[in-house]
Amino acid sequence: MKNLIPEDEFGVFADSKGVVRVDSLFVAAAFEKGHRHVLRDIARIIEPKSGLSENFICANFTLSTYKDARGRKLPCYLLTRDGFTMLVMGYTGPKAMHFKELYIRRFNEMEQCIQSLLAARQDFPMLTEMICRLHESPKPYHFSNECDMLNRIVLGMSAKQFRLANGIEKGQSIRPYLTAQQIHALERLQHLDYGLLYSCPDFQKRKQLLMAYYKTEMER
Repeated sequence: MKNLIPEDEFGVFADSKGVVRVDSLFVAAAFEKGHRHVLRDIARIIEPKSGLSENFICANFTLSTYKDARGRKLPCYLLTRDGFTMLVMGYTGPKAMHFKELYIRRFNEMEQCIQSLLAARQDFPMLTEMICRLHESPKPYHFSNECDMLNRIVLGMSAKQFRLANGIEKGQSIRPYLTAQQIHALERLQHLDYGLLYSCPDFQKRKQLLMAYYKTEMER
């Protein structure tokens, strides 16, 4: 099944359910360990007498496979943030600490990105699809900036500001609270922006073009 966000240079990705994971192969490379040693460490963590519950193990350590240079199918693990933390807890030394910090930061960034992506998908599905095509490792602002731009053109404020102004719960779609005219305008601008993302990658230029179009439409 296709991942929500593809694997980045650190082996961190978001699966189809929006769970951030990291490949054990990348962990081995980052911490300068043989992959068989990382698999050994994982085996110790998930063995029945380790003290971890079965629920924790199932949720955070997913057995997978990969093909090596000789075409052999070999085991690897896909770890969640908690699985990764449990695994590298005992890895010590300045370099290990550096990579722990790097991966924790990357998990945070990816989780923020997922929140932005899922929020954007509620209101602007075409745009989120295009942004995912254009960026191998999309950032939260790739989604929020684009959606906020359209909302500001039509509503005069971002979705967050609209929720605050109308007492709408955080994370809830604002679509049910918009007029039919506002929804139509946003959908029309979304279609235009979808095409402009390829032909006009400069954000400010796209904004100017969309604002000019909206103003023209409003004056008709």
